[in-house]
Amino acid sequence: MADRLNAMMCMDPEAARAAFPPPLRQRLTDVVDLAPDLAPVLLAGHGGGTYGGDGTRAVAGDRASLADVDVLITGWGCPPLDEDVLDAAPRLRAVIHAAGSVKGHITPAVWQRGITVSSAAEANAAPVAEFTSAVIVLAAKQALTTAARYTDGWPSLAEREGTDGRTVGIIAASRTGRRVIARLTSSDAGYRVLLADPYVGREEATALGCELVSLDELCRRSSIVSIHAPELPETRHLLDTRRLALLPDGGTVINTARGSLVDTEALTRECATGRLNAYLDVTFPEPLPPDHRLLSLRNVLVTPHIAGAQGSEVRRLGEYTIAEVGRFISGAPLEGRVEAADLAHIA
Repeated sequence: MADRLNAMMCMDPEAARAAFPPPLRQRLTDVVDLAPDLAPVLLAGHGGGTYGGDGTRAVAGDRASLADVDVLITGWGCPPLDEDVLDAAPRLRAVIHAAGSVKGHITPAVWQRGITVSSAAEANAAPVAEFTSAVIVLAAKQALTTAARYTDGWPSLAEREGTDGRTVGIIAASRTGRRVIARLTSSDAGYRVLLADPYVGREEATALGCELVSLDELCRRSSIVSIHAPELPETRHLLDTRRLALLPDGGTVINTARGSLVDTEALTRECATGRLNAYLDVTFPEPLPPDHRLLSLRNVLVTPHIAGAQGSEVRRLGEYTIAEVGRFISGAPLEGRVEAADLAHIA
């Protein structure tokens, strides 16, 4: 392409600063003409008035800057790109999302206009897989329950748990699920890995290094169950009262996907008896009420949705996005491309 493309960012200002610190923003301006960032609140049509107190005119004025935009770089906090927004951006050819799921802002109008959509979900999968893998090691060693008994006396060697021979059940071979599987199967810790995923065949599961089973069988055979499925109507309460009861005594549930995939109250009952343990980076509701029972149980660790890119890790999303913009400009295939048909089975 002879002419440089015009790009604009629309995301929470804090997210923009984290994903695109000055060196990365400079790299972005090396490949596109970057317009001043568009505040998400103005794109959504709720901006304050700057033209004689007329809020509508103020929003229209800010949206006017979309007229020459070819590439919109979105992130956390971007509102839906509806017909009104797209009407203000007649040249828009691509939406490159510097975060994971695009379901919150990509509307049917985007697909109808043939606008290319891409996501940095692959980049965000890496820290989630790292977090999950670390938690699996803790779960295999029964870290929570042994820590709770710390003052009762130092455990003997016979009482100490190890990772060898542990069976880990992975629910869904998603981007993150596959990364976790790869870490477990390449480890010399001796994990056995089961997989439940309706979109994966037996040969593919074998190639991944795991055994394909039904979800019920996975629950019955796994001492550790890690969830990596997307949030869909059919995955709500995927682990419900019945399936949680299938897990063996002393089993552990790990959820770094979405809170709605687990029946919170059913899990609370199992953990309160001490029969199951849990590591939850996501919950439903999120956050949990301060007095929720899960937060006081010593065999449960609840973290505030920190498994994904945090702090300096967020720049991974910016780096991925810059590379994706470069691929779009050059006409190369986009690594994070999302199609409308994908939405039925991705996060």
